Amino acid sequence: MNSKDRGKIKAVLFDMDGVILDSMKYHVSAWKEAMRDFGCDICEELLYLHEGAIEPSTAVDIFCSHGCAMSEEDFAHIFQRQKAIFHAKYAAQVSPYKAVPSMLKTLHENGLCLAMVTSSHLEVVVSTLPATILMYLSHVVTGDRVTRRKPHPDPYLAAASSLGLKPRECLVVENAPAGIRAAKAAGMECVAITTTLAPHHLREADVTVTNHLALTSFLPMSHRRPD
Repeated sequence: MNSKDRGKIKAVLFDMDGVILDSMKYHVSAWKEAMRDFGCDICEELLYLHEGAIEPSTAVDIFCSHGCAMSEEDFAHIFQRQKAIFHAKYAAQVSPYKAVPSMLKTLHENGLCLAMVTSSHLEVVVSTLPATILMYLSHVVTGDRVTRRKPHPDPYLAAASSLGLKPRECLVVENAPAGIRAAKAAGMECVAITTTLAPHHLREADVTVTNHLALTSFLPMSHRRPD
């Protein structure tokens, strides 16, 4: 994406886990424990690679292809168990990446609309997202508020619609393939950040950056808010 294209951007849509919050290591630990309770031992890389892809049919296909036979009903139970483990053991340890508050403040002061689009359910967002982050967000889309989650485009299209913007006026920041595919399917440009995966896993994004300081330098500034 060149500077001319960035000049057309009116909103930045952020994924939550691994982009706003340094939380993925905790979610992965909770997933591994929930899967072990079900009798499956899943490697961490698989969970990082498919972060956000919790549409039941998608998740079942992923786990079954790696030797863990389950039905969509089984997955629903595992997902509930994962959320319970996360809340009980890890939610209190989650915090934003150090550079995120100042990045959001700068973007907000420069007139960009900011939103968050996550596959996590609302109760996870409420328990982990600080008010100091939420104050900068014009809208939040959670996985339990859309018909189809990532990698489908529905969550990002819902965010654009709520902001009164066209997809081409939105820039997405993601850290995982499912989110990148969702953004591209929605017709949006996507920047990937390598907080949880190596660059070659994020090659479907338009641009890849290595950290939040580089991300801040790349993101567009100086826009008036849409009427």
